[in-house]
Amino acid sequence: MRIRTGGCQCGDIRYEIHGDPVEAYVCHCRECQKQSSSAFGISVIVNSSQLRLSSGTPSVWTRPATIGGSLDCAFCPRCGSRLWHGNPERDDIVSVKGGSLDTPPDLSAAKHIWTSRKLAGVLIPEHTETHAEEPPSSKAD
Repeated sequence: MRIRTGGCQCGDIRYEIHGDPVEAYVCHCRECQKQSSSAFGISVIVNSSQLRLSSGTPSVWTRPATIGGSLDCAFCPRCGSRLWHGNPERDDIVSVKGGSLDTPPDLSAAKHIWTSRKLAGVLIPEHTETHAEEPPSSKAD
């Protein structure tokens, strides 16, 4: 079984993902743009049972979700790095923030979502699955 590792910028929080991700998204929504301070966010979707905290304790901030309801956002209380969205103790899946992984994710098969809010000049590769807004099966952005 493959184990992926990741954590925050300062190193206080470390985690492991046991097994392969379910899927990956490149999200162009305004919330991901703000959270990443960039053109998009990268979400690696994993089953909650795959995510294991190996050190530190994240803080959680809850924000309104784009499609209704709310979203728990785990982050490092020391450096502020966003780590994942969702509650691993309650939700079936969580959305690990791609930039927090030690080895960057392969985005060649990632789905691009919220392309209706994509910044001008950002190019999406041909033959990539895209969704103008939320994809039908997504639960955490």
